Order: sequence, then structure tokens, then C-alpha cells
Amino acid sequence: MSGNTPYEMIGKEAGVRALSIAFYEAMDELEEAESVRKMHADNLEIIQEKLFEYLNGWLGGPHLYKDKYGTICLTEPHQPYRIGETQRDQWVICWQRALEKVAAPDEFRAMTEEPIFRMANHLINTPEA
Repeated sequence: MSGNTPYEMIGKEAGVRALSIAFYEAMDELEEAESVRKMHADNLEIIQEKLFEYLNGWLGGPHLYKDKYGTICLTEPHQPYRIGETQRDQWVICWQRALEKVAAPDEFRAMTEEPIFRMANHLINTPEA
């Protein structure tokens, strides 16, 4: 598998879509993700599509999110929400569960683990007491 982009490893567009669906299913199902789930609308379809579009380009495929929204900045859309280490960790747990659900290859997990954590960590805007 070496030499493939993460986009190819996960199964290109269909795999990225499955990962995005699994991510928000995890957020809906996991009690330990309650705080981060409350930041979202009852219907997760719109945000699920945005995650799919973002991840598609971030993982090495077509830049659907940037083409649609003109940017890939994540801090501005997240500014209205109080995001601390708890929410970051809950988001990461959802990511890990999604990887399990789609049976992501070990190489994909290894390649994305640290960058996903850094991305989630970058969105922290509220110090925790």
C-alpha cells in the first residue's frame, strides 16, 4: 500500500463518504461524545456533507470544500462554539470510532492520527478550568 495517498487508502470518494457518515454516527451513539454532539443541529446531514467535502481534499482527493466555500479555514466556522480539551478529545474519539467502523487500514490510521489530533487541537478556543 505504500506510496498511496490517504484518499486512495480509504477508498477514494466512497471511502471518505463512508468515513464521514461513520464519524457522525459515532457522535450520535457515544455517550462520551455528548458535549461535542450538543454543538450540532439535530439533523447531522449538512455537517456530515461538509466533513465529507473537507476530508476529501484534506486526504488527497478533489478539493470539494475549497471549491464550494472558497477556503479551507476551520477556525472561523468553529469560533461561535466553546471548544476546550474535552470537546477536542470527544471529537477525536468519534474519529477513532469511525476508523473502526469503516475498517480503515492500519497505514491510513498511522498517517492520519497525529494530523487529526493537531487539527482538533488547533480549534480549541476555550481554556478549561
